[in-house]
Amino acid sequence: MLSLLSEASTLAAQAPKLAEHYFGILFGLGAMILLVAWLPILLKRLPLSLPIVCVAIGFILFSFAPFSTWAPHPDKTPALVERAAELIVIVSLMGGGLKIERAVAWKSWNVTWRLLGIAMPLTILLVMLLGHQLLGLGLATALLFAGSLAPTDPVLAGDVQIDHDQNEEEAEAKFALTSEAGLNDALAFPFIHLAIAIAAAGSLTASVLTEWVLDDVLWKLGAGLVVGAGLGWLVGLIIYRLPSGTRLSRTGDGFIALGATLVVYTATEFAHGYGFLAVFVAGLMIRRAAQGHDFNKRLHDFADESERLVMMLLLLLFGGMLAAGLLKGIGWKEVTFAAIMLLIIRPLAGWISLIGVKRPKLELAIIAFFGIRGLGSVYYLSYGFNHAAFDYEYSLWGTLGLIIAASILMHGMLVTPALRRLSKHYRKLGIVEESRA
Repeated sequence: MLSLLSEASTLAAQAPKLAEHYFGILFGLGAMILLVAWLPILLKRLPLSLPIVCVAIGFILFSFAPFSTWAPHPDKTPALVERAAELIVIVSLMGGGLKIERAVAWKSWNVTWRLLGIAMPLTILLVMLLGHQLLGLGLATALLFAGSLAPTDPVLAGDVQIDHDQNEEEAEAKFALTSEAGLNDALAFPFIHLAIAIAAAGSLTASVLTEWVLDDVLWKLGAGLVVGAGLGWLVGLIIYRLPSGTRLSRTGDGFIALGATLVVYTATEFAHGYGFLAVFVAGLMIRRAAQGHDFNKRLHDFADESERLVMMLLLLLFGGMLAAGLLKGIGWKEVTFAAIMLLIIRPLAGWISLIGVKRPKLELAIIAFFGIRGLGSVYYLSYGFNHAAFDYEYSLWGTLGLIIAASILMHGMLVTPALRRLSKHYRKLGIVEESRA
């Protein structure tokens, strides 16, 4: 808290400079909001994505005065970076939960369980080994970095996620990536806590491992699941199941989704559980309670709009970080690490996890390949750095920045043609992908 207040006071000290350009900043912010609303229509048939445009604008903006003097770096304000990334992740997770209509079951979520239970741990193991061998990271730092990079980002993966009311049986690739992104953020947290515990203790001991299993795995995951399911059921009851004159859905206010997100997240944190897991589970429970009620779409749309607005601001700042020299000092080792991470490790781990799944090969290839890295990784790395001392902090920020920038560019350019080709493949096989009326 003290570090957060210190960083806030540092930003407040820059207020007089910001005041000089107040109207220009307001104009630019308004123009960006309009652009964010308009761009999805313009980019629908192009090999570009909204994140690519936001990062590019941020890079250009912070490359010139007066904005160049305000260009941020996560190493300077780690607490603010952590909280900002945390906010957009939980809003995104609620939106993801509100999209999914399919009931949670072992068989119908088979691809999701494979991605979570096989692809994710395998990714962490391979990234740890690569970080140790190529970047010279110690055990704790390698585990922190691997845990930060393992989850598919729920924010930047929006282009490959299922649409609200889309037929989930026909859009299996989108369903798999949506459900994976919704759950693997929470499942990465135990590895982050283990890295912090190892860094604090200096080594991995039996006592550290025992406490980690009991507290960070069993208790926190259990609390997140129970609180999320319980509060999600309660919110769903208040919205849809009370007598018709007192139902919350009668208000027609989509910002109820944001209120539910914040209540579920903070209540779970008070219970020392994983709030990320609770928020996504709560979203699933609220969607189940809706049972086709039109108000669920309003909730989802508000969460989606809030997510896009905050994402725009954070990606502008990320572009500013790149302009400020986030990638300064990046060498061939870091470039090689990023390439192997994105082009080999995630696709390989995904492919191994999907062996035996009877779905079109192109669909499985898309699921394995589109493990987008983004703002969730920023949150985890900043969280780790704010809770323990790790080596190579500055260079790891640069490496993460390179991976996120490369993922935004590569996945953003490939997602439209890949999904278009998959749609044609569906039609050829007699599987018609379409949105429900």
